[in-house]
Amino acid sequence: MKRRVSKHPQSDKSILPEGAMEAEAQTTRNDSSHTAVQPVSKTRRKFLGRVGAATAAAIVTGATSETALAQFPGGKKNTCDDPNFPFGVEPSDFASNRYMKAYKCRLEAAKMAQQRPLVRHITNGDDVRYSNKIASYTKALPHNQLGEVDQNAYASLARARESQDPDLFEQITLGLGRPLTSPQAGLAMDLEGPDSHHVTMPPPPRFDSAEEAGEMVELYWMALLRDVNFSDWNSHPLATQAADELSKLSDFRGPREAGRVTPNTLFRSNTPEDLNGPWLSQFLIKDFYFGANLFSQKMKTLVPGSDHMTSYDKWLAVQNGASPNNDQFDSTPRYIRNLRDLAQWVHVDALYQAYLQACLIMLEQGTRLDPGLPLYNAKAQAGFAQCGGPHILSYVTEVATRALKAVWYQKWFVHHRLRPEEFGGRVHNHITGAASYPIHTDVLNSRAVQEVFKKYGTYLLPQAFPEGSPTHSSYGSGHATVAGACVTVLKAFFDETDVIKNPLVPNADGTALVPYDGPPLTVLGELNKVARNVAVGRNGAGVHWRTDALGGMELGEAVAIGIMQEHKLTYNDKVEMSLTKFDGTKITI
Repeated sequence: MKRRVSKHPQSDKSILPEGAMEAEAQTTRNDSSHTAVQPVSKTRRKFLGRVGAATAAAIVTGATSETALAQFPGGKKNTCDDPNFPFGVEPSDFASNRYMKAYKCRLEAAKMAQQRPLVRHITNGDDVRYSNKIASYTKALPHNQLGEVDQNAYASLARARESQDPDLFEQITLGLGRPLTSPQAGLAMDLEGPDSHHVTMPPPPRFDSAEEAGEMVELYWMALLRDVNFSDWNSHPLATQAADELSKLSDFRGPREAGRVTPNTLFRSNTPEDLNGPWLSQFLIKDFYFGANLFSQKMKTLVPGSDHMTSYDKWLAVQNGASPNNDQFDSTPRYIRNLRDLAQWVHVDALYQAYLQACLIMLEQGTRLDPGLPLYNAKAQAGFAQCGGPHILSYVTEVATRALKAVWYQKWFVHHRLRPEEFGGRVHNHITGAASYPIHTDVLNSRAVQEVFKKYGTYLLPQAFPEGSPTHSSYGSGHATVAGACVTVLKAFFDETDVIKNPLVPNADGTALVPYDGPPLTVLGELNKVARNVAVGRNGAGVHWRTDALGGMELGEAVAIGIMQEHKLTYNDKVEMSLTKFDGTKITI
């Protein structure tokens, strides 16, 4: 069953994030408007109190020309006798009318935000289910020799996120000093598009589930295949073994062909047209112009075999907050060829980079705009500040930070999902007999796990980054959420049915590009693919799960759609952009 981001309340009330039951009890619903009303925090009550009655009255009555002129003390009010305005229409009237029109537009956007369905954030229950927190994110806190978190330290984290008191976040007990990453970002308000609390994700798989085991087996195979080029998967025995084992698992949800995972479907997703053509999107391959400057997509890659945290002592040190940095780089720049290259790309990318590049490539190639845009076939107008390059390029970056706030709320205040490297420690300690954990046998009996042991002498999940994952919980993926938001904007502005011109693929050693020989590649397929590439690149590094990626993409999609719905209120001309969502449904904004 495919997981989908929901914007509607869910019926299961059994497991809610910390404080949610209290919040739900305080929530009321206006029967006449059917609009949910959220409780107002003490901090926000203080802010609203400081606004005061006088300011509130000014907001309602102050939209006059005198108020506007008051902002510019040196200005003067023009009269009907002014020779510069012979038709008797005062600029102050224009200002007043525009002022009120803008005010009404803001009210409409606020009303749209208010009328979005109230969502409930449902967890998988693991944070409550296991008192020793073996299924929760605990990295950078102090741990015992088994890698299980110190209970007092975890309590300090729980107090901070439950109270949302800024001072308590500075009192969280850390291990070796590596700080937690932006734990309060999900509490910041967003006044454009859905607020971070008003979009949600379905619960991730439980720690003891067959689905979680299937995702972990996939990650072990990804680690083993890091140095095998994408173009070689159809003929490489290791890729065939990976596909065969994933096909036989109890609950693996990756795409299949004729009922089986194949080398062609390996580590891909079910988004529309993702399976067409090469594994890697054209938007991560093709060189492009950034203004007058030509940029090659060759990158600084790592040497083959440079895996990390495969010894238990180094693994444990990183769980306690150690932050090693011992990457070994290849001296030759190369195009992305394999999972190791892609993992390094997503290790250091600017978070909206791939989609900015995609936009530049499509603008340079003359990709058709969406037929619903007002300037699609205009004769007297050309797009620029609206529906042109500057508009779309800045839009891509604008949605990125809002998507991050949404997923950061999920990470720190809802799900607390452990990172794959933490799960790898549980697998190692269970198989070696150091501990006993409720891990599904699909991963314990996996061939991939045995292959990792043969290679490294432990059952830990090999990491592409020396420091392993970032210091925030796993669900959902920040990269994936930004990918979902940015790609959704591009799908709305560009014609999804247009094709990519002159497609290319890297040669065997990644030093040059050669023509791609295959069926046409559409804008829709390559945009879905670049979102999945970036999201799954983090999985290939060992720092995220399959559902982190797919759930994050759909969360970002919901954020971007909400922002575009509000922006539609501001246009002077008619805008009706259409796009295909990640689940295949088509919508018009």
